[in-house]
Amino acid sequence: MAFNGTWKVHRSENYDKFMEKMGINLMKRKLAAHDNLKLTITQEGNKFTVKESCTFRNIEVVFELGVTFNYNLADGTELSGTWSLEGNKLIGKFKRTDNGNELNTVREIIGDELVQTYVYEGVEAKRIFKKD
Repeated sequence: MAFNGTWKVHRSENYDKFMEKMGINLMKRKLAAHDNLKLTITQEGNKFTVKESCTFRNIEVVFELGVTFNYNLADGTELSGTWSLEGNKLIGKFKRTDNGNELNTVREIIGDELVQTYVYEGVEAKRIFKKD
């Protein structure tokens, strides 16, 4: 699949505003802006393994398309939701467990970049990754 590989964050758009809307404090937002996030994605049929490594943590997330799972953001925010594959896009639909608000995300390959778009409470941000 096109998502397979190791991707390193190259740039972000509106990421600070997005994190602020999520309720992430200023110190954590400043640190996250320079987290050097790297994603290693492996797909086997409907099963995805995503290894996230950055300045603050290294985790492995395993999910199956369409199957609800729980996930914690780096700041500790707990989410529950699913990923689905629609055409060439991975669509994530999550709800925060603390307030029930929706966090939607899309991962897609555009040219030679992996573009991850987040939307929370009307605020959109992007993180653009290049193959490592």
